[in-house]
Amino acid sequence: MGFLFVALGGALGAVGRYAISLIPVKTDFPLLTLLTNIAGAILIGFVVGVAAGRENVSQNAVLFWKTGVCGGFTTFSTFSLEAFQLLEKKAYIPGGLYIALSVACCLFGIYCGRKLAVLV
Repeated sequence: MGFLFVALGGALGAVGRYAISLIPVKTDFPLLTLLTNIAGAILIGFVVGVAAGRENVSQNAVLFWKTGVCGGFTTFSTFSLEAFQLLEKKAYIPGGLYIALSVACCLFGIYCGRKLAVLV
């Protein structure tokens, strides 16, 4: 049964990711991927924070949101490819900035999501 929850959540996350990629942005900087990863980090931090220490949280709900939605929505493989391509083009400053912002902001996003979960 868990596979069904992961699959349904993954479909929702993938559709959400695709919808964001359709936003017209005129920049060579992979801004939409960065924002998607930050949003995904906040969401996964929130889900983990809500589930932590609460016996009444359904494991199927956690599978749906954490593994399914967040897994389908976040784009770490795309991030890696885009960072590589920036570095490959010798765009070291934008590439380094993209890598640093992605890691720092997503770690902070998990922290924020967990803090938000306490309010629920």
